[in-house]
Amino acid sequence: MSDAMNPGLDLNKETYFYNHGTHTSAYRFLGAVPLDKGYKFTVWAPNAFQVKIQGDFNEWSLSSMEKIPGGMWTIDVENAEKGDRYKYAIDNGRGYTEYKIDPFAYRFEDAPRDASIVWDIPEMKWDDSRWLQKRKRVNHFENPLNIYEVHASSWKQHEDGTLYNLSELADELVPYAKKMGYTHIELMPLMDHPLDASWGYQVTGYYAVAARFGTPEDLHYFVNKAHEAGLGVFMDWVPGHFNRNQNALAFYDGTPTYEYEDYNRANNIAWGTLNFDLGKNQVQSFLISNALYWIREFHIDGLRVDAVSSILYLDFDEGPWTPNEDGTNHSKEGIRFLQRLNTVIHEEFPDAIMMAEESSDWPKITHAVEDGGLGFDYKWNMGWMNDTLKFFEMDPLFRPANIRLVTFVFMYQYNERYILPYSHDEVVHGKDSMLGKIPGDRYQQFATLRTIFGYMQAQPGKKLSFMGNELGQFLEWRYYSGLEWEDLKQPYNTEYQHFIETLNNFVINDKSFYQQDHSPEGFVGLEADDLNEGKLSFIRRGKLKRDFTVVMCNFVPVERQKVRIGVPFKGTYEVVLNSEMEEFGGNWKTQETLFKTDDTPYNDQPYSIEITVPSLSVLYIKPKRIYGANK
Repeated sequence: MSDAMNPGLDLNKETYFYNHGTHTSAYRFLGAVPLDKGYKFTVWAPNAFQVKIQGDFNEWSLSSMEKIPGGMWTIDVENAEKGDRYKYAIDNGRGYTEYKIDPFAYRFEDAPRDASIVWDIPEMKWDDSRWLQKRKRVNHFENPLNIYEVHASSWKQHEDGTLYNLSELADELVPYAKKMGYTHIELMPLMDHPLDASWGYQVTGYYAVAARFGTPEDLHYFVNKAHEAGLGVFMDWVPGHFNRNQNALAFYDGTPTYEYEDYNRANNIAWGTLNFDLGKNQVQSFLISNALYWIREFHIDGLRVDAVSSILYLDFDEGPWTPNEDGTNHSKEGIRFLQRLNTVIHEEFPDAIMMAEESSDWPKITHAVEDGGLGFDYKWNMGWMNDTLKFFEMDPLFRPANIRLVTFVFMYQYNERYILPYSHDEVVHGKDSMLGKIPGDRYQQFATLRTIFGYMQAQPGKKLSFMGNELGQFLEWRYYSGLEWEDLKQPYNTEYQHFIETLNNFVINDKSFYQQDHSPEGFVGLEADDLNEGKLSFIRRGKLKRDFTVVMCNFVPVERQKVRIGVPFKGTYEVVLNSEMEEFGGNWKTQETLFKTDDTPYNDQPYSIEITVPSLSVLYIKPKRIYGANK
């Protein structure tokens, strides 16, 4: 037990740091803290007239809490026990009392019940020291990052429709994700939230694992099992806005407490939530402590920060907005908060990975704070995602003339360190599943889907794909039911899943696909402007001259014969992956694998080979025996 969690903690000292915005472990003194006998309950409600507590320990009568300097209210309850339910009764001094959650509770009742539950941070034996040492040792920018995004309650469910808890999920999901060639699992928000349809993005209890997913112990089990298997775990995190239910953080002490006082800034119309006042010291202590809580206490490998654009822009939302003091729409508080968040996290955990889900062209998202950047490790490339989906949704007849939708990314792909995402947002609300977006018959749909992901894995940048994408699921994602595992009994689905498994495991074990993801030296364009036939070819390179792969994509359902491709070295090349092979659901039964170069320069390369390119396909071609690469 830490010093801050023992009976001798100095509340005045802790309060000082909390109120100055510099506390990074506020959960160790706020909420229900174990004493030698019972628990100490402390809550921040600076403008409350009076605060009382009720719960199982006092038969739900009201016990008055003591106000101490700095806006804190506290009480020692000797007979409080782990598992007791409780609420705070906050009197705003104007004749009204609101019954509120504990913002620092580690557990809550399952919705729609909403009492906080006395709980402790689990003391669990970790078996992931090897993983954590590796995490410290490796440079994640130069290693594979192939993320499997998961909604915990709809990946798979019990036959009677009840949900898996995180322990049960771990036992099936972890070995599956490992087998399928993913390096990390990213869990959509696990924090307590009342509405399933929010997918976890409207949080009430920031320090609690939602009851529908189990207990904090279940999360410990999940992460420990993943790390033992060599898989990382990321979590979605929502610091921009919070659920506006009256029983939670909204107007916590009867006044704007966690949200802005300016209602234009506080009111999030589009999402029906309230925006955190990110310039308020106490909110910074609350949120930065929370980010570190998941990384520090649960060994989470990093956070995907949701809706960063809404933090950066004052006019991101619908409706009226208030400009800042210089009249611009840039949120200075939001910028400073994000810079400090990333700085503090990387000071304690240099190997933790911070990812921004940011949809605008804001510069320097992944640049160092000292250089004027926000300090994130990665940014989701939403522009690439939108362009490529628009391209593949087209009738193949129109794709060649629009191939610059795919190649436009070449113009900016090194401006930031990017993650290329096909996330949950792209397969809901009438957008169709990945398979359902594609025109043509079922064969062409699956051939195109293999091409999409074969191209995606070859494109510079780290990768993320939502659960179900690897199954070729036809229905849109539904948060209230499991994936359509039954689809694997349909023609092409099992073969397609086998392709994704083969593809993933190939690219995470080939340095040319990840070692120089963020360096121009890792990419050589060959044919990037084929407006007639719709082909695309390029080279991915690792740091050694021999570590390279030639990538050929054909985006139309027409086989191309005698296609010449430029290569950098004389010798023999082989096709190591052909998405149109029969084992993947394609039409090719055999593959001519070896191709000798001739001395014909092509694509600005000194040598070339001539091959046949299947319709709707991706080919990976590697050197078999070449000359001059060791010089």
